[in-house]
Amino acid sequence: MRQLEDAIVRLLKQRPFYGHFLLQCRRRTYQGRKAVAVTLSDALPTLMVSPQHFSLFSANEQQALLEHLVKHVLHLHPCRRKDRHPRLWDLACDLAINPGIDYMPAEAPRPERLKLAAGLAAEEYYDLLLLVPQLGDQLGGGHGDNAADLSGEQATDKSSASLEAQQLQPLDDHQHWQDAERTPDSLSEQVVRQMVQSAWKKSGDEGVTDLHALIHSYLSPPTIPWQQILRQFIGTAGRVGKTSTWKRAHRRFDQSTPGVRKQQYLNLVVGIDVSDSTDIQPLREAFARELLRIAQSRQSRITVLYAGSRIQKVASFSGNQAVIDVFRGGGFTDLRPVFDHACKMQPRPAAIIYLTDGFGPAPESSDIPTLWVLSPEGQKPVEWGLELRLDHLMEEI
Repeated sequence: MRQLEDAIVRLLKQRPFYGHFLLQCRRRTYQGRKAVAVTLSDALPTLMVSPQHFSLFSANEQQALLEHLVKHVLHLHPCRRKDRHPRLWDLACDLAINPGIDYMPAEAPRPERLKLAAGLAAEEYYDLLLLVPQLGDQLGGGHGDNAADLSGEQATDKSSASLEAQQLQPLDDHQHWQDAERTPDSLSEQVVRQMVQSAWKKSGDEGVTDLHALIHSYLSPPTIPWQQILRQFIGTAGRVGKTSTWKRAHRRFDQSTPGVRKQQYLNLVVGIDVSDSTDIQPLREAFARELLRIAQSRQSRITVLYAGSRIQKVASFSGNQAVIDVFRGGGFTDLRPVFDHACKMQPRPAAIIYLTDGFGPAPESSDIPTLWVLSPEGQKPVEWGLELRLDHLMEEI
């Protein structure tokens, strides 16, 4: 990962916004056939890199590939695929962003290779690609040839473009975009909004003139009610299991074989900062009521950790129980013990929700999806995780 780190450092110097944005992403190595990949899943933007393939590109091309990934996230491309032909949508997204990126490798898809105009949105390119005969088959995957019913005249006009399209393949791996379907669009947008606000605060308007309008749309205050953010975050954290049922026939076999029913199970850790700064009883009670209401709607087990500089009390309950104790501790705050405890739990929790003022040492990173619920005067302690402020709560109590 050293080459990835070096590329991010160069971006921090040359295009600070992109560098600060990437620092907030979870970064992993992977064994794919492409150099890089990105997705939005479980409220954690994830950047994946194949060191073997990434090293084949020059320094400028590496930076261009990372800028390419950031633009996919900023435009929420993984979340906007919906029921569209996957390969055509992947290509449309690349056509929309590649022309504005300097030093993109020569083999990167570009509109002119399909004799299309530059500067269109992904949805516009997608509609145009549907008119290219057999493009879906040439790219592979998806729903086959969407142009089967086109007139002969249209097919003739686009025939040369379809031959060009045989070489139009994304340089980054889009197969992980399907993970974004598990996260509600509004929650993904909220995650990106907070990442943009953090990166903008540290970098300002340097080197992002082509994204000025998009970035400023993220800088406006969010309009999502706090209850919706909490519900959607918890909804993405539920683990899905499978159980047999005779109420549903098996798809591949006859009635002698039981069908499969998906079942969600919520395994959640809630950290409660017991310092004086978060001892705002009406807000704690409102937050606890909503949390319990959500937990009672599904099979769940919630572990509550009351912590200051150390964990002072541990309580566990299922969705059928309807109380979270009030516990006061005082003292200074260390946010790390809650994450240490969560990492040792078996089974490992699907998510962590931490009610805190944010003032205290925190882990440098965590691969457990985290929602920071901050007091009115609090601050987000780290770049990663999703933020929910109690001052938004106060307006509705």
